[in-house]
Amino acid sequence: MKVYQTNEIKNIALIGSAGSGKTTLAESLVYGAGIIKRRGTVEGKNTMSDYFPVEQEYGYSVFSTVFHVEWNNKKLNFIDCPGSDDFVGGAITALNVTDQAVIVVNGQYGPEVGTMNAFRNTEKLQKPVIFLVNQLDREHCDYDQILHQLREVYGPNCVPVQYPIATGPGFNSLIDVLMMKKYSWKPEGGAPIIEDIPADQLEKAKEMKAALVEAAAAGDDTLMEKFFETEDLTEDEMREGIRKGLVTRSIFPVFCVCGGKDMGVRRLMEFLGNVVPFVSEMPKVKNTAGAEIAPDAAGPTSLYFFKTGIEPHIGEVSYFKVMSGTVKSGDDLTNADRGSKERIGTLYACAGANRIPVDQLVAGDIGCTVKLKDVKTGNTLNGKDNAEWKFDFIKYPNSKFSRAIKAVNESETEKMMAALNKMRQEDPTWVVEQSKELRQIIVHGQGEFHLRTLKWRMENNEKIQIEYQEPKIPYRETISKMARADYRHKKQSGGSGQFGEVHLIIEPYSDGMPDPTSFTINGQEFKMNIKGKEEIDLEWGGKLVFINSVVGGAIDLRFMPAILKGIMQRMEQGPLTGSYARDVRVIVYDGKMHPVDSNELSFMLAARNAFSAAFREAGPKVLEPIYDLEVLVPTDYMGDVMSDLQGRRAIIMGMDSEAGYQKLSAKIPLKELSSYSIALSSITGGRASFSTKFSSYELVPNDIQQALIKAHEEEMKEED
Repeated sequence: MKVYQTNEIKNIALIGSAGSGKTTLAESLVYGAGIIKRRGTVEGKNTMSDYFPVEQEYGYSVFSTVFHVEWNNKKLNFIDCPGSDDFVGGAITALNVTDQAVIVVNGQYGPEVGTMNAFRNTEKLQKPVIFLVNQLDREHCDYDQILHQLREVYGPNCVPVQYPIATGPGFNSLIDVLMMKKYSWKPEGGAPIIEDIPADQLEKAKEMKAALVEAAAAGDDTLMEKFFETEDLTEDEMREGIRKGLVTRSIFPVFCVCGGKDMGVRRLMEFLGNVVPFVSEMPKVKNTAGAEIAPDAAGPTSLYFFKTGIEPHIGEVSYFKVMSGTVKSGDDLTNADRGSKERIGTLYACAGANRIPVDQLVAGDIGCTVKLKDVKTGNTLNGKDNAEWKFDFIKYPNSKFSRAIKAVNESETEKMMAALNKMRQEDPTWVVEQSKELRQIIVHGQGEFHLRTLKWRMENNEKIQIEYQEPKIPYRETISKMARADYRHKKQSGGSGQFGEVHLIIEPYSDGMPDPTSFTINGQEFKMNIKGKEEIDLEWGGKLVFINSVVGGAIDLRFMPAILKGIMQRMEQGPLTGSYARDVRVIVYDGKMHPVDSNELSFMLAARNAFSAAFREAGPKVLEPIYDLEVLVPTDYMGDVMSDLQGRRAIIMGMDSEAGYQKLSAKIPLKELSSYSIALSSITGGRASFSTKFSSYELVPNDIQQALIKAHEEEMKEED
């Protein structure tokens, strides 16, 4: 295989809804380029892309697949991404390391919620977009309607380059208005028959070409001037205009294929090779120091590892993009993230489950290698000239679905954790949390199917039986009014005893509160003389403000840290539900000590008990985490989705429309989000999506607070 230079390489992500035919399209791409000799099928479980057992079990793409084709002396690197929103991490990764997005649209259903999510991700990253209407042979395919929907949602920038003469099971021909030719295929597909446009299609083709010429001219001032003069452009000028328009997202070309019949695929590759931007034409990526790194083959060598695959009999397969320089087999590089040295073994050009050995890869190219010692997803390997370069440009969405996970056989817990960490290298949107607070191992993902896939792999690949449980909710406790308490700890058991007495006042705290000067409790006034103050930002959120207002030496200053420690112990286990406490101000104003028996332990215990007594008298309240929720839903299902949310104690904050869908904003308790992805999918037939973000802690309703207190009391009895 020849060594392709930076100006001969194009990197392309295949994204879109589940069921839009990306895997079948990928199969036709590699078949058309001669990478494989026989096309596989999803049903036959023998495709180049979906080669992992879990993918063959479910019939869905779970992992992104990296492959390449050589076409017209260009190297086209593709990343075929899962369509399900549960596996969005693959698409996010791919868009960050490629320079062109091809959004595949299901010819039967048209733009779906997955199409919209894919487009929004390209928008965030400002990536060029080509819409590809696939499955034109489906019974209910209506190309004109799909084009109308695309323009309605994404604007007039959606400009067709091709249109089918007829759709449905008999589809076998289309008109290409860039080439102004008719393309048709025999039943077996493959290489097209290219002919002049028939007379009955000529007027429509000319009209669509005029629109394409105008859109192409809009991307360049010189071309626009020529267009105004002649109302036409040459083929090369149109390609140049489209290329510039892609980079600025001022044009979204619309193409047609039938991936399952290998019709239109070669023409698509021709366009990708001739027109879409090269690596060098896209904005430069910045490293973590903020410096722009040019994809220069003569520059310092730097590899960014964006994906790890774990394959039987091989182990870890590490996929990388050459950010700068040239990498060769045998190169010694430094891991900028981990400080370790790595020697690159065999380099490969990616071809799904297969790998093609190559001698070297240059800036902008994508490849893989195996048997690295200490390289994880997200690491950077550098040559000696740029040892400090690091990259961290991939940002993943927040989790949407969480479950507590445990090994059925507790002795396999350590083995389970090792497997989870290994799987997270393959999919960084799996997040594993060992919660000290909840005393659970929590696995967070993008949806129920996402976690179901993890379970299947754990049990079938790793041979570890696991079970999921409802995760506990990280409630918080606080107080709603002022209270006073004191406690004397006294213990005598021969020899030195224990003695410590603490008097304190607690009250709710909020940022900006003035320091206290006096309190009146049961008609008695307590004046405060502040000797010291600590504001502690609690790691679980909120604050503890600790004030020393002891006068006359009633408690020696050296015992104050022990008093604070005792209070912190109780903040970590609130009296109502055992949850963390927050937003409390504690004023220690008096106490007693013994010249012999007083020590740190005595004051810690006295403070802990005084704080507990005061907390119970201070109108204690339970707080629950509230999340901002955004739901994208087809209009037909809006009423059902709102009714369901109202039953989940959600507060609707607003409604809007976006890209042909309704966007609903709400605030919802975390407790009610537990099974929301399953419910939303059921209500809308999988046609809606949602995202969440932590908002705040708010008071739970009184009936729920009482139920939580009762449940905690029962749990404590069982432990006793």
